[in-house]
Amino acid sequence: MAEKIKVFCIGFQKTGTTSMGAALEILGYRVTGGNWARDPEVSKVALQRALETVPLYDAFQDNPWPLLYREMDKAFPGSKFIMTIRPPEQWIRSAVKGFGLGSSPVREWIYGEGKGSPVGNEQVWLERYERHNREVLEYFAERPDDFMVMDLAAGDGWEKLCGFLGMPAPQVSFPHANPAHKKFIKRMLKSIKRRLGFRN
Repeated sequence: MAEKIKVFCIGFQKTGTTSMGAALEILGYRVTGGNWARDPEVSKVALQRALETVPLYDAFQDNPWPLLYREMDKAFPGSKFIMTIRPPEQWIRSAVKGFGLGSSPVREWIYGEGKGSPVGNEQVWLERYERHNREVLEYFAERPDDFMVMDLAAGDGWEKLCGFLGMPAPQVSFPHANPAHKKFIKRMLKSIKRRLGFRN
């Protein structure tokens, strides 16, 4: 079987990265991400680890892939790049709700030392988010065959994704893998199991 063209999802977290990963899995891609987010040395080791990891998978989403798009483009020519976006005010609300006061080495790398939590750093996060999107658009400005933007909240789905990848659209709904929704389902299943007398 011919190896798939590599697909890098380079939108920041909270722009539909999990949904994109699920969609690519449905299309038959081997997907990885996020990677090495808790490694205190992530800013130093991510590039080398990425170069070693890419041959093992077809598609990449979540951190640190948005930070490495230039290097991946050079190292794996002919790859496809997808930037997921959402309106900045929606994005920062989702980040605050999803991450709260929590931090991580990869987010410190992205937003700055001591800025790994969005709470109290909303303006820093917004400026970084908008700068990333702007820089990606400039980098791929004349390359529509290699790059596209997807706004899942605005209704982008199979038609746009499969058109870009040159694949037929599957006859299933486009996944919207909202982590909060998944947690709710998990809690509900646990509650049902408990009531039925299951221990786990």
